[in-house]
Amino acid sequence: MNRLGIFAALTGFLAVALGAFGAHALDDQLTPEGLDWWHTATLYALPHAAAALAISLHAKTGLVRKAGWAFVFGTIVFAGSLYAMALGAPRWFGAITPIGGISYLVGWACCAWGARKA
Repeated sequence: MNRLGIFAALTGFLAVALGAFGAHALDDQLTPEGLDWWHTATLYALPHAAAALAISLHAKTGLVRKAGWAFVFGTIVFAGSLYAMALGAPRWFGAITPIGGISYLVGWACCAWGARKA
C-alpha cells in the first residue's frame, strides 16, 4: 500500500474541493482577510499535494520520499490552520501556520539533497 500516495491524493482532492467551496459558497461569508487566507491555503496546498503524489510514484525510500511526507504534513498544518482561521478560529491559531511552512521548506531541501545524491 502506498500510504504517501493516498495522503497526497487526499490533500489534492481537499485543496480543489475547498478552493471551489471558498470561491463559490463562502465568497460572501468570509471577511476580506478570511478570503485571502482561504486563497493562500489553496495556493500552497495544491502544488504540494501534486509534488507529494509525484514523489509517491517514483521514490520508494530516502530523502525524497521523506520530502513527500513533509509536503503532506505541511499542507495539513499550513493550509489547515489558514482554513480554520478563515472559518473563525482564533487568530492565535495562526501561530502554528509557520510550522507547516517550515515543513514545506524541509521537503524542498530534502528534494534538493536527494537529487544531489542521485
